[in-house]
Amino acid sequence: MFGSKKDKKQRLEKMVDMLENRPAGMTQSEIAKQLHVRRSTVHRDLVALETHGVLLAEDPRGRVSLFRRLFG
Repeated sequence: MFGSKKDKKQRLEKMVDMLENRPAGMTQSEIAKQLHVRRSTVHRDLVALETHGVLLAEDPRGRVSLFRRLFG
């Protein structure tokens, strides 16, 4: 489904959208299933997102979410 660099960019954008809509987070396996890619691809993509400045958090159960800092 996502083979070229353009496809990778679209996949990364989709991952961010998915995580924005799931504040409780998702496992790498859940992300992989929804994107129809391998879990190893999701792992590499999460590293790429962090490299590009997307702050991610992972809870003890392995659920990945966008890092949100609450002020106030």
